[in-house]
Amino acid sequence: MSSPSIFHQRLTTFQSDSGAKQDFNTHEKFNDCRKGLHPYCHFATASHRKFTVENEVCANVKRCSNWQRDSCCALANDENQGIRVRQERQQGVFVRIILQLIGILWVCFLGALSAEAQRVRGELHIEVHDLQGAAVAPSGELVSEANQFRRTFVTGPDGHYVAQDLPFGVYRLSLRAEGFAPWINLVEIRSEVPVRASIALGVAPVTTQVQVNDSATLVDANRTGTIYSVGQQAIEESLAARPGRSLSDLVNDQPGWLYEGNGTLHPRGSEYDVQYVFDGLPMTQNRSPAFAPAFDADEVESMRVLTANFPAEYGRKLGGIIEVTTTKDAPRGFHGQFDAGGGSFSTVTATAAFSYSAGKNRFSASGNGFHTDRYLDPPVQNNFTNRGNAGGFSVSYERDFSDRDRLRFTANHNAVRFLVPNELVQQQALQRQDITNKETTGQIFFQHTISPSLFLNFSGSVRDASSTVTSNPFSTPVLVAQDRGYREGYVRGDLAGHHGHHDWKAGVDSIFSAVHEALQYTVTDSSQFDPGTQTPFQLAGRRWDIEPSAYVQDHWHRGNWNVSAGLRFDHYGFVVHESAWSPRVGVSRYVPSLNLLVHASYDRVFQTPAMENLLLASSPEFVSVAPVVLRLPVRPARGNYYEAGITKSFLGKLRLDANVFRRDFRNYSDDDVLLDTGVSFPIAFAKARIAGQELQLAVTRGGRFSGYLSYANQSGIGQGPITGGLFLGDDAANALTDTSRFAVSQDQRNTARARVRFQAERRVWLAIGAQYGSGLPAEIGSADVTGLLAAFGPQILSRVNLQRGRVRPNFSLDAAAGAELFRSEQRSATVQIQAANLTDRLNVINFESLFSGTAVAAPRSVSARVKFSF
Repeated sequence: MSSPSIFHQRLTTFQSDSGAKQDFNTHEKFNDCRKGLHPYCHFATASHRKFTVENEVCANVKRCSNWQRDSCCALANDENQGIRVRQERQQGVFVRIILQLIGILWVCFLGALSAEAQRVRGELHIEVHDLQGAAVAPSGELVSEANQFRRTFVTGPDGHYVAQDLPFGVYRLSLRAEGFAPWINLVEIRSEVPVRASIALGVAPVTTQVQVNDSATLVDANRTGTIYSVGQQAIEESLAARPGRSLSDLVNDQPGWLYEGNGTLHPRGSEYDVQYVFDGLPMTQNRSPAFAPAFDADEVESMRVLTANFPAEYGRKLGGIIEVTTTKDAPRGFHGQFDAGGGSFSTVTATAAFSYSAGKNRFSASGNGFHTDRYLDPPVQNNFTNRGNAGGFSVSYERDFSDRDRLRFTANHNAVRFLVPNELVQQQALQRQDITNKETTGQIFFQHTISPSLFLNFSGSVRDASSTVTSNPFSTPVLVAQDRGYREGYVRGDLAGHHGHHDWKAGVDSIFSAVHEALQYTVTDSSQFDPGTQTPFQLAGRRWDIEPSAYVQDHWHRGNWNVSAGLRFDHYGFVVHESAWSPRVGVSRYVPSLNLLVHASYDRVFQTPAMENLLLASSPEFVSVAPVVLRLPVRPARGNYYEAGITKSFLGKLRLDANVFRRDFRNYSDDDVLLDTGVSFPIAFAKARIAGQELQLAVTRGGRFSGYLSYANQSGIGQGPITGGLFLGDDAANALTDTSRFAVSQDQRNTARARVRFQAERRVWLAIGAQYGSGLPAEIGSADVTGLLAAFGPQILSRVNLQRGRVRPNFSLDAAAGAELFRSEQRSATVQIQAANLTDRLNVINFESLFSGTAVAAPRSVSARVKFSF
């Protein structure tokens, strides 16, 4: 093969870390590349001579008889950073194309017609043949311990295979075919530009193998920040105590993240500033169980979690980013999967998925549903009115028009219906409040590889979401009805490229959302409100939310140094209109002798307010609700994020991530509740500072054992006055003058988690986990203790330290086990069981917080499921 984007190699033996001298037999391209030799794989750079390649270790090198001058060697990124496939560059055409496309993209941005791609994923195109050039169809495996990624595959009859959606990092690629020697090597994925590898397998009598271990992928030497990865094994073995929380439970296990009531995630003290990126589609709305239908975990292949060192392509919600990638590696032919389970609280779940792949076409469809009698976290120990039901389906179609062009279409619909849990007084009054959340999404994605160094994609989506609240006549202290929703259009376009030591990317995007909100309430117990509170009251509103943006970013790597830099522009146009430039930079240095990566980063962020009920809270009609009303526009938050940390591997099996961070905010976002209706809306304080330390020690594969231990220490302090939101009565009178400091509602000082997994035998595994939290702030104020006892009972109140104003520490011990019942070439069956909160401890998550009120964690519970695949 003549293209420098393809590598050929035959390695007779491997240069071991012990320093033994070995022989090599490799295709090579004559150039002096000794400086690019990697400590794991030493490649030939000359013919029939001996030379020192690393740490005074010598290798005997000879040239293959069928070597051709236009073949090339997979080099170690020129500077000891793993194998990278060198790609040919067409300089004149390359420059002209870039200038033309950048001009087109900027025109699209000014017209608000295009959008960025938020993929941060690459591709590996593999072509396998024998030494005579005939196609070979081996089985293969891709492994990256740093990304918790492991994928097995079988190439097509033509020897081709495309591995999509690979998180950036170093991978161990291994190939095996009957009659041929095994082939193992390292591959780096650093850009969205597809990496192409042409591999020649030697016949079995020639020992053509490289003993590259998974430990070589344990630390990504090119990262400039910490990324926590959740792999397919963890996702498949995740069995949430309550349906709809499998993915969020996995995110909550990462350092710096914690739950408030009702499964609401908070990253590093941020309130609702969580962004999911689902197959490149950013979702900035609240995705907690009370606000939106849950994702189906069975469709997810991997996740990556970021809390700092954000690429410039990410914006709008930057408390934390959760990148979700669905499974697209559909094997040829017709395949399916059935998953059924159940457990405590009358819980029943079911999922069915099918896929069909033939030639260049791939089709998949799935459906899921569940019923449970404990959906949210109730405010009292009793589990009153807490049923939940959900159902949904999704379909996708993908076609490869060529090796350079791909089109993918996906559509899904999900709905969840549940009751709002009652307090004691509400249950006695026979209150019932029903909520229905629905969401329908369609997405189209097109990508085109312009050249081996240039990649272009466009995509768009339409999402329709709605939420309704209804109350029966016995509701107290207020009867509320609400109908809100939005229809969001999203379009994007971006350009990615690789040039020398640079992996760059630029793009533009825009969100167009037609938002509607309607609310009606009637006070049924006037003693709970200030005199003069208007009742009944109703209002409705509609408005467009338009948010265009543009970005450019670059990742430079040379030797053991890495620098990532980016600049982003955002415009926010909903209730207020503001714009901002956000620079970001990260630096890291890898020390090979210590297997140590040291990194530091700075992020300037521009975070848009939560959209939920913002239109209502901004309506002038609220002036008549109470005698004293303060209504301030909620402006976007602006913040400066700082992080420094290390990543180090030990013994080739353990990885340590340790970070210190600080976040400084202006217009710090929080939320409040309208007149005890349960309808929350965003507010903002003048400023806040959140600082802490995080540590995670992970054992990826220590024989039969694997697991992790993590700890986070955090302190979050906010300060008034109020700078945005709706306030009534006494709250309104004090909002503009109160400059006091306070602990933010997510200020849990100490959080620890641990999990140990044991592979008892080849088909059976056992696991045990534990979680500890020192407790969230309890916003009691001047509340009467007698009234609190009547509302929540003595057991709940005993879990609150009234003097310190904090919930007492919580602890949970969990256990799980799984077994593979049978496995054939294309069929398998597995069973799994999990027990949560084995000690049946009463854990209060939060007490009298602004939105969640009081929330009680689930008691001891058991769940199980069985899964069939064919």
